[in-house]
Amino acid sequence: MKAIDLLETYPRAAEVIGEFYRSKMIESLNTQDVPDEFKELVKNEEFDNQYISTFIDANPRILFDVFDANSIYVQISVDVENKRFRYSFDGGQVESNDYELRILAEKAAIEEAFQLLNDNL
Repeated sequence: MKAIDLLETYPRAAEVIGEFYRSKMIESLNTQDVPDEFKELVKNEEFDNQYISTFIDANPRILFDVFDANSIYVQISVDVENKRFRYSFDGGQVESNDYELRILAEKAAIEEAFQLLNDNL
């Protein structure tokens, strides 16, 4: 599932994730190198689902920080011998299928974590 689909399917989670990205963006501007006018422009910018989805699609791993902050802990495990990745939640038993690449396991975990976050809000 694409990030935009997740954000539209889980609106409560989308709100929390949008605020997280907005605060990180504003926080990153707290430097003397950035003009005050630009800082104000960003602070007043609308961070809609389409805008946020571009960040998620480019770097889905940053969502782990959002999930951690909301007590949803994603663990990615590797079977070194077979070169396979799996995920689980909250240190529990491995719950997922095998994936050839870490990023595929992470994306699958993120889809499930979106629902968990939305349900917990």
